[in-house]
Amino acid sequence: MLNFTSWFRDKTANLDTTPTNDSESPTGDTHQDVQQEQESVNEEVTIEEESPSQQKEGDKKHLLNQVSQVSSTLINRLPGSRNPWYLRFALLAGLGLGGSALAIGYGISNIDKNLPNTADLNSVVREQTLTIKAGDGTILQQTGPATREQLSLDEIPETLKKAFIASEDRRFNQHDGVDAQGIVRAVVNNLRSQNVVEGGSTITQQLARILFLKQEKSILRKIREARLAQKMERELSKDKILERYLNLVYLGSGAYGVGDASWVYFSKSVKELTLAEMATIAGLAPAPSLYAPDRNPEAAKQRRNLVLQRMLEDGIITATEKQAAADEPLTVKSSPPKRTEVQAPYFTSFVQKELPKYVKPEVIEAGGLTIETTLNPAWQTAAENAVAKTLRNQGRWNNFKQGALVAIDPKTGHIKAMVGGKEFGKYQFNRVTQAQRQPGSTFKSFVYATAIATGMSPYENFKDSPLIIDGYEPKNFDKGYRGDLDMATALTKSVNIVAVRILMRVGFDPVINLAHKMGIKSELKPVYSLALGSGEINLLELTSAYGTFATQGIHNEVHGITRVLSRSGEEIWKANFTPERALDSDSAAIMTWMLRNVVASGTGQPAQLSNRQVAGKTGTTDEARDLWFVGFIPQVVTGVWLGNDNNQPTYGASSNAAETWQEFMKVAVKGMPIEKFPARPKLEGRKASIKAQPIKGRRVINRAIPDRNNNEDSFSEDTPRRRRRSQGNSSVENNSSEQGSSRRRRRYYQSEQQTDNTSGRSSRRRYRNDNSSSGDSSTRRQRRRQVESDSSGSGSQTRSRRRDSEPSNNNSGSSRSRPSAGSTPSPSWRDRLRPSGGSEG
Repeated sequence: MLNFTSWFRDKTANLDTTPTNDSESPTGDTHQDVQQEQESVNEEVTIEEESPSQQKEGDKKHLLNQVSQVSSTLINRLPGSRNPWYLRFALLAGLGLGGSALAIGYGISNIDKNLPNTADLNSVVREQTLTIKAGDGTILQQTGPATREQLSLDEIPETLKKAFIASEDRRFNQHDGVDAQGIVRAVVNNLRSQNVVEGGSTITQQLARILFLKQEKSILRKIREARLAQKMERELSKDKILERYLNLVYLGSGAYGVGDASWVYFSKSVKELTLAEMATIAGLAPAPSLYAPDRNPEAAKQRRNLVLQRMLEDGIITATEKQAAADEPLTVKSSPPKRTEVQAPYFTSFVQKELPKYVKPEVIEAGGLTIETTLNPAWQTAAENAVAKTLRNQGRWNNFKQGALVAIDPKTGHIKAMVGGKEFGKYQFNRVTQAQRQPGSTFKSFVYATAIATGMSPYENFKDSPLIIDGYEPKNFDKGYRGDLDMATALTKSVNIVAVRILMRVGFDPVINLAHKMGIKSELKPVYSLALGSGEINLLELTSAYGTFATQGIHNEVHGITRVLSRSGEEIWKANFTPERALDSDSAAIMTWMLRNVVASGTGQPAQLSNRQVAGKTGTTDEARDLWFVGFIPQVVTGVWLGNDNNQPTYGASSNAAETWQEFMKVAVKGMPIEKFPARPKLEGRKASIKAQPIKGRRVINRAIPDRNNNEDSFSEDTPRRRRRSQGNSSVENNSSEQGSSRRRRRYYQSEQQTDNTSGRSSRRRYRNDNSSSGDSSTRRQRRRQVESDSSGSGSQTRSRRRDSEPSNNNSGSSRSRPSAGSTPSPSWRDRLRPSGGSEG
């Protein structure tokens, strides 16, 4: 067994050496008593070795006695151990209370340190919300528990304010955030009613919980709520607290705030509410799902009458008014919450995808953000109407089912309107930003701009003649040739072969680099078909690049977000893009002058605006799969695309896109000052801003122009495109736009067969031309007469192009064999109206 004797002897020695004073002891024999007690303890705790059986019997008893004696000895040595028991109890109680007070104070101090700062107290939105606003401040979209209709306190009727105060916080104007009297009153009233009929939380506490706290039920949360409410009372005025509460409180059925609730339950504004309806809304705050008038009308009526009674008790209304309101039937006229409404959905979805570029993920996740954007709601409506009209009136006849439009302020890069397609609920794919398409002849502008920047004159001639370079053979849309053409005329007529020759003169890299500087972000490959738009780009970047022409060579980064604000209204991010020079001003002015000719006398004529200068370019890819027009005035650049998501051919023309552009722009320019483009600069003595890098093909074949095609009058970009009866395998080059702008299709309608017994007349067919092309009916009649006049003699090549022929599969697309004029008989009127091939630039 263990021996504790030595340990207690040491303790006894220490006790013996402790001086004593008889005057401080209760008795004179204290020292002697202590010695005797210590000796007895030593005798008891001295344990001699015993047999194992004897040790087991007394081991527990001896150990307990040992602990008890030691504890008694130590307690007797504590201060006050000789005091009465009640004094010792008081001492312990004081120590306990003091420790508790210190602990509570420390806890409150920590809570106060973690309370929101003064700036956060000014928050006007809930957490986990996102609000997207247009350029004029109107709300486009809200997600999360957001309030769509934010009202100032002056816009809320006085009676409605007082109804909430009577219902939720009668002493709102007297307390400092926590109302002790209100808590006691609520407890008493709830006990009397044997139900929860009144809460003890003040309006300030409720606002604190709405903005900063979760809904869990815990003492810690209540303490934080109380402290936060008191801090808000110190920092904010009563009117500010009440205004924010009335705008943020959840009132059921997806309504946040009194403005939304008035619309959701009664389909009217707060100013139109009756007294009974105000009391109904004010009674919703404690339990919106229980007292909602559209779900539980009886409970809502009882709650309404209780609020009316409190208003009467507080002197807000008279007994007569109270009775009249109580007798009023509860009539609910429900409407969906305004916060679920979304305007410009393609644009708002684009904005949400752009947001992570500017704001950290953790900030977005915290929520409560307000995004201010560049959108012009009036322009957006005009854009949606223009695209819808084209798809409705022309799309079904020309076999295109989708359209897209984007309008940009080229001086700032602000996106003013965006239509990514039709029926966003079904087709959320944004054809402005996500659809990568071949731009066709619209890309020629960058080739020509590069040539002008290298010092070429717009009057420099290039041959429009058969060309084969390294096995690639470009073709014009009408398969004809016009001989020598200056650059300005070739762009106006959108001649493919001249565009390829210019690309060979300036080189791949200069063209690609300039296109990227002007706003094209997609990859562009150095191939000869690049001149005809074989690279795939989207409408937004193409339109942005054309805006560089409008700003005399300055490129502004296109964007849709101007500012991002925190829930307290502080600025988190602001757009601050630096404009960059992409093209020298003289070259940009010359290109604008050339593009004005396209609209004035070329394929872009349907885009003309009365009394305004317009510049732009059309584009059509193989079999009219993509129909383009990008045009601009000094203040606005707008791009339009029409086609099908599955890349099916259409029967339309680029003129359809130009007409859609004009339909939108004639609304957008209303009230806009008229500005003119800079005059064309002098051509003599210009210095090159880009160095050409000519392409030396491994094998270049230039052939003479066949005599039958050397007729410039046979060429016109406004010539109707008719449906091909035979389709060959087409290469990427032809796919990308040996075609261009003005394709029409004649449609046939089988008339009801009529039988004339006397004359034996057979069935007749009638036809009509698609009215989407730029020519009018008189022009079409004139062209038909021209065809008839060309039915014999040397003019038969026009007629022969309209006849059916065998397709040939080469790398530039389908071509047609042309019989000699002498071997072709005069076609009948049925033959002349039969659809035939052709493609445009």
